[in-house]
Amino acid sequence: MKANILKTGRYLFLLAALFSISVYSFSQDKKLSRKERKEVEKAQLARNFYIIDSLFAERSFVLEADYLQDKYGTRIPVTSTINFIKVNKDEGVLQTGNTQYVGYNGLGGTTAVGNVGKWKISKNFKNMSYNVQFYIASNLGHYDVALNVNAANYATATITGLGPGKLSWVGHLVTLDNSRVFKGTTSY
Repeated sequence: MKANILKTGRYLFLLAALFSISVYSFSQDKKLSRKERKEVEKAQLARNFYIIDSLFAERSFVLEADYLQDKYGTRIPVTSTINFIKVNKDEGVLQTGNTQYVGYNGLGGTTAVGNVGKWKISKNFKNMSYNVQFYIASNLGHYDVALNVNAANYATATITGLGPGKLSWVGHLVTLDNSRVFKGTTSY
């Protein structure tokens, strides 16, 4: 038993020594100048711009909403796993949800699943942003989607239907494989 305690103590000492060496080595890194930081940031934004382009070219992405915004600009923080817009080739999903109530979809909101059509992409190379317009024709109605995304992956999708209102999902884009969304029961 005493031998096990000594072995454990040695391992903990070795682990602490390795940790202190790694912390010391990271503190010796050269700090980047302001100009170098701006160049690195610009290169990262350019990389993101082309990654987002590939998502739109494949029509395969999810906008996970951090906020929902009404037509008056009022923002409400929401759970991104149940508030999303998903596009997978020719199929689209619009979903709202609430963790406190049970709604038509079992998640305190609604889920509209339908076909994606009339796909139009506009690229702004100067601002490194995209404007994508499409519609989703579901059994709940016809929804026009105007999606704006910049290279920093800040996305806003404004949805309008046949009625006078509109709702915006504000969040970020992720690939289908990296998405954490949960689709509720389709509303009919």
